[in-house]
Amino acid sequence: MNFRAEINVMPHKELLDPQGKAVANGLHKMNYTGVQDVRIGKHITITLSAANKDEATKQVEEACKKLLANAIMEGYTFELTEV
Repeated sequence: MNFRAEINVMPHKELLDPQGKAVANGLHKMNYTGVQDVRIGKHITITLSAANKDEATKQVEEACKKLLANAIMEGYTFELTEV
């Protein structure tokens, strides 16, 4: 079976996000005064083969923990769909 994982990796809310701050400041200078906060992260799409959804979930979890997200600074969520 083939699956697609849509993964979002974001900095922990407790940590300063300098990229987000820079974008928020830029938006304020462009008169987007309603913008209160900006957080910048990564969106990753992976297509993978696995015997079933549980195995695909396990593979995506391992990839996130070992490579895609820095557990000290980032958290992640993902959505898995069969394709």
